[in-house]
Amino acid sequence: MRLKAHAVLLPILLSLPLAGCFTKTYTRGHVITNDMLSQVQVGSSKEQTELVLGSPSTRSNLNGEAYYYISQVTETTAFLAPDIVEQRIVAVYFDEDGFVRDLGNYGLQDGKVVDFRTRRTRTGGADYGFLTQILRGARNPTL
Repeated sequence: MRLKAHAVLLPILLSLPLAGCFTKTYTRGHVITNDMLSQVQVGSSKEQTELVLGSPSTRSNLNGEAYYYISQVTETTAFLAPDIVEQRIVAVYFDEDGFVRDLGNYGLQDGKVVDFRTRRTRTGGADYGFLTQILRGARNPTL
C-alpha cells in the first residue's frame, strides 16, 4: 500500500516545478471583431463609426482624418519574453466632410512588428549628455 502511495505522489511532486511554465495569452488594445467592422460602411459618419467601434486608439490628420484601432495578442511561457501571436490595426479613413471614404484592416503579416510599449519617439539632431549640454550652454549662453 505504501508503494502505491509513492507511485502516485512521486509524479505529482515532480510536476510541481513545471506548473508555472504554462503558456498564458494576453490581449491588449482595442479589439474590433469582424461583425463590428461589417457595420461600418463607406459613407458612414464619424458619429456612427464611433458608436459602433468606440473611441479610436489614435487619430491622424495627415492627408485627411483617420481613426486607428490597434490590438495585439501575445503569448508568454513562464519567465520568457512574450511572443506576438496576432496584431491588428483597423484604419478608418474619412473625407473632408467627415464620412468614411475607405477602410483598412492590417495584420501582423502586413508589416513589421510595432512595439506598443515604448513611448519614446526619436527626433532629429544629436543626443548630448548632461556635461556636454552644460559646456555648450556655457559657451553660448543664449541657447
